[in-house]
Amino acid sequence: MIQAPLQETKNPPPIICPGGLLAILGGGQLGRMMAMAARIMGYRVRVMDPEAKCPASFVADEVIVGKWDNVDAARRLAQGADVVTLEIEQIGLDALTAVAALAPLRPGVEPVRIIQDKTLQKTWLFENGFPVGPFRVVRSEEELRDALHALGDDVFLKIGRGGYDGRGQVRLTPGNAEVASAWRALGGNPCVAEQALELDCEISVMAARTPSGEVRTYPAAHNHHENQILAWSVLPAGVPEELEQRAEKIAAAMIAKLGIEGLLCIEFFVTRQGELYVNELAPRPHNSYHQSERGCATSQFEQAVRAVCNLPLGSTDLIAPCAIVNLLGDLWQNGLPNFPAAIAVPGVRLHLYEKHTPRAGRKMGHLSSVGRTAEEALARVLAAKQRL
Repeated sequence: MIQAPLQETKNPPPIICPGGLLAILGGGQLGRMMAMAARIMGYRVRVMDPEAKCPASFVADEVIVGKWDNVDAARRLAQGADVVTLEIEQIGLDALTAVAALAPLRPGVEPVRIIQDKTLQKTWLFENGFPVGPFRVVRSEEELRDALHALGDDVFLKIGRGGYDGRGQVRLTPGNAEVASAWRALGGNPCVAEQALELDCEISVMAARTPSGEVRTYPAAHNHHENQILAWSVLPAGVPEELEQRAEKIAAAMIAKLGIEGLLCIEFFVTRQGELYVNELAPRPHNSYHQSERGCATSQFEQAVRAVCNLPLGSTDLIAPCAIVNLLGDLWQNGLPNFPAAIAVPGVRLHLYEKHTPRAGRKMGHLSSVGRTAEEALARVLAAKQRL
C-alpha cells in the first residue's frame, strides 16, 4: 500500500460531512453500491440515470431521469448537491461542464475527457511517460493498414469512445486480417490499434485521492476475463513483490498527475517477460475491487465517498484474502439460479443488483468470498457459482 500525506495549504478544501447531499452521475450497480456506502455513513444520495428504476434507485433519495448527454438533467442533479461524482465515464462533456458550474465535480471534467476516449487516454499515457505497449491511433482505413504494417500480424483494434466489456473491439490476426470489414465493424470511428502481447496475467490497482491531496493505493487484484468480460477477480494478486510495488507506484503517480479527486482504477498487462503495461483507466469504482467490501479494511465504495467528500481516506490493508465471481444474465436462461445452494458454501455472500431483465453478458450480480488464502477464497466462489 502506498500512502501520500495531506498537502498543507492556506485554504484547504472544505470537508463535506455526513448529512450532506452526494449526487452520482449514473445509477447502475456501481452507483448503487456507492450509494449504499454513503447511506451507511449518513449522507443523502441523488442519482441521474436513463432508467427511473435503475439499480441505485432502490437505495437513493431521488432519481433524476436523463441520458448521459442531457444537460438539463445534469443541472437538476447538481442543483443543491454538496458534491457530484460518477459511476460511469461516458457522460457528455457539456453535461459534465454544466455540473461543474454548480457543484464540485469529482473526479473533474478534464480527467474524464481524457479517459473516456481511448485515443486520448493512450496518447496521454505515452506522452506522460507511463508504460504502454506498442500502439497506433487510427482515424481511417488507410491508417489502420499502416498500423498493422507497423505493429505486426496480431493486433487488437479498440473503438475510441463507448466500448466496454469486450464491445467495440476487433482482433486482427493473419487468419482474420480483413481490414475493411474490421474498420466497418467499428463504424469507421477513431480507434486505437494495439499490438497483442504475450501475457502472463492481468492485474489492476485501485488508487484514491482527496481534494486535499491524500493518496492511498490498494493491493493489486488478479483478474481473469472470458469473452473480454471480467469473470473473476482475487486479492491478493500473488505477483512478485517488486512488480506489486511498481504497479502501486504507477497508480499513485497517475492519479496525482491526472488531478483526480476520487478513485482511479488502472488495469495492467503483465507479460511473460515480467514487463508491466497500462491497459486502461477507470475514474470510478471498478468491478475488480468488489471483493474489497469483504477483505479490505475499507471497501472501494466507502473509499469513494471518503475521497470525494474530502474525509480522511480509510486503510486499504488486506484483512483477509477475498474473491468475486461475476453473475451474468446467461445464468437466468433456464429460470432463477439456485442461490440457496450457492450461499451454502462457507464464506460466500450473494450480491444482486436488482436488474429486472437478464440478458446474455449483462452483469446481474456477483458472489464474494473470503478464505485463509487467495486460492481458497477463489475456489469458494467458483464452487458456489457451479452450484447455481
